[in-house]
Amino acid sequence: MIGAANGYRVSITGIGANVPDRVLTNDELSEMVDTSDEWITHRTGIRERRIAREDEALSDLALPAARQALAAAEVTGAELDLVIVATVTPDMAFPATAATMAAELGGSEAAAYDLSAGCTGFMYAVAQAYGMLAGGVCRNALVVGGDVLSKIVDWTDRTTCVVFGDGAGAVVLERVEEGGFLGFELGADGAGGEHLWLPGSGSRTFDEPDGLVKMNGREVFKFATRVMILSAEKILEACGRTVEDIDVYVPHQANVRIIDHAVKKLGIPREKVVIDVDRYGNTSSGSIPLALADAAADGRLAPGGLVLMTGMGAGLTWGSALIEWTDDVRRKR
Repeated sequence: MIGAANGYRVSITGIGANVPDRVLTNDELSEMVDTSDEWITHRTGIRERRIAREDEALSDLALPAARQALAAAEVTGAELDLVIVATVTPDMAFPATAATMAAELGGSEAAAYDLSAGCTGFMYAVAQAYGMLAGGVCRNALVVGGDVLSKIVDWTDRTTCVVFGDGAGAVVLERVEEGGFLGFELGADGAGGEHLWLPGSGSRTFDEPDGLVKMNGREVFKFATRVMILSAEKILEACGRTVEDIDVYVPHQANVRIIDHAVKKLGIPREKVVIDVDRYGNTSSGSIPLALADAAADGRLAPGGLVLMTGMGAGLTWGSALIEWTDDVRRKR
């Protein structure tokens, strides 16, 4: 699915991020499983990741990020029309974590629901929120992306436990006078779902499921290196832009080797690429909003700059968005 934006202009007007206090280094992991700092760094680029406390749920991580985003956008919780939480690790199956968060933020009348699309969840959620705003259904939306994958990782399996971390990010979307989202490209290949899955987590019966993530790293790597490039190329073509037009590239932070491959094939200068996987690991739905928050803190998200975001993950899913960055002066209330 691909499309250029039409209808009302919509942009991100506030960003927030939050990660747990606990830092788990590669050296610490080497005492838990058969691995080493050198092995992990060489294969993934990850040096450390954040791990939630036993009593920390997704909403505990996401609420501070949401409050930061709302404050930056100068929007109160009571003004929210829509809350979407992209995650594969909600507080519970129901009620939706989005509904819980909306209540905590004072959004007692906001529509609220969770969305599951693996590591691509944030891109799907932003596209849905854009559609609601561009279509005139609502005035603003809070989109949260976050996961606490440490709760469902097998800490004896080095193919997964070295990769994942916990964290959450949030953005506020509003109508604007200029700039904003130019288009989206989303897709899924359900035939590859068994390469990254959580058997026994739903209504399908499995023999003695352990409730922990299973990943075929080789197949996921092949999928990711292919789709990161194709999705980016498709959205640029649909919006009439080129790689040379990109000012900031925010890829899903799964593995630095995947990012390096995409950057090389697309021809994007390294200085335009946001990378924080070395500090956070793969935070799934939290990956892109955390990277966006880092880019904002570094002053890289300048008004009028062209930002490309691309995610991919369980499903197997993928998604890209192209946005002309907007400052709050050009907001349309």
